[in-house]
Amino acid sequence: MSNQVEELADNRVRMTVEVPSADVHHAVEHAASDLADSVKIKGFRQGKVPMPVLINRVGKERLYSDAIESHIGSWFWNAALGAKLHPSEQPRYDYELPANDRDDWRFIAEFAVQPKPELPEWKELEVPAAEPEVPQDLLEHELAVLRSSVAELSPVEDRPAELGDTVVVDLLNEGGESQQDYVVELGAGRLVDEIERELVGMSPGETKEIVFELADDQTATVTATMKEVKEKILPPLDDELARAASEFDTIDELRADLHERLHEQIAAEADSTFRAAVVDKLVEASKLDPEGPLVEARTRELLNGLAASLERRGIAIETYLQLTGTNPDDLIGRLRAEAKQSVARELVLEAVAEQAGLDVSDGEVETMVREQTAETEEDPDTTIAALRESGAFERLREDLRLRAALDRVASEVKRIPVELAEAREAIWTPDKEKPETETKLWTPASKET
Repeated sequence: MSNQVEELADNRVRMTVEVPSADVHHAVEHAASDLADSVKIKGFRQGKVPMPVLINRVGKERLYSDAIESHIGSWFWNAALGAKLHPSEQPRYDYELPANDRDDWRFIAEFAVQPKPELPEWKELEVPAAEPEVPQDLLEHELAVLRSSVAELSPVEDRPAELGDTVVVDLLNEGGESQQDYVVELGAGRLVDEIERELVGMSPGETKEIVFELADDQTATVTATMKEVKEKILPPLDDELARAASEFDTIDELRADLHERLHEQIAAEADSTFRAAVVDKLVEASKLDPEGPLVEARTRELLNGLAASLERRGIAIETYLQLTGTNPDDLIGRLRAEAKQSVARELVLEAVAEQAGLDVSDGEVETMVREQTAETEEDPDTTIAALRESGAFERLREDLRLRAALDRVASEVKRIPVELAEAREAIWTPDKEKPETETKLWTPASKET
């Protein structure tokens, strides 16, 4: 698919999109299949109506209109992506229906785009960068987790549940939805505080109604039935533990290996945190505030991703909202804030890539695909061909381009110690003075209930 872009006034563009004949033919066949499933014609089974008969029945204009209306959106967004455009509103289309499905076809889309960011001189930006160090308490915590992982769970019958115990409970909410045989370690913070607090002290066979607060100051009730209580029997921290839980013979060797792996993990996390801070500082300095269909689409993606993640764990999103005390509007607000920041990051990094003249070749994209498919049974050439056909190849190219842009900025900003950044933030200035009665607003960094 090729396109031509004409820039108009007030951050608007007019894009002419060329659709290959193969895509037009596919759209018509798809529309015909849908119509054949819905149209009943005497003498033909539903879904088996020949194309000429179908056209004679519904009309060529209806068929082609359905084909275009059902596919023009994806053609538009693929073209916008290829032209590196970021619409801030739904496009207004202008076209005539195709005369047939054997020739290329074109349509015009006019729409507003996100204003191009005014990039700061990023070499002057100061971004906190942490030095990777392994805290002693973290090392001890990992050893404790290791002990816990090989600990024996012993049933408890002579006392009620205590913090640190692993319990099996049934949870039933007011709507009738239940979570059967829910296994949770008391004190791990996986449940709403009120629920976890009330589970402590319950004995097997006991049932209790627990009232807890939701985010909107309302309350909900869940009925909890304690089924099992088990306590952990921890092994001693010695060489025998090292041999039982790892490939090492001594506890000192195990400690050294844990320290090395934690250092690598902390260094990777510090680098990831630094890179995120770099792009966020760039967004802040550019004063971006994206809106429109891109933000809404990204919000839906995040919500669908959360729902899918919960579904894989057997939890309905309604149950999740109740158990975590989260208000649906607050959840959508948090996801929309994440979506806006995500879009803003892409906009500034794309501006950096354009300013720095960065580009990614076909070979670089193919190399990445081959590396990712090396340990799978997928044929890399088949995968690459499928990516090209679906348009995902270009999305991968853009991902690599934005990553290269972030590499450039991250290597050129001024790295400062985290302690210095925190000290500067703590210094009082008149603009930080706030009235004592100021309303506390939710921010993406706010702690969730």
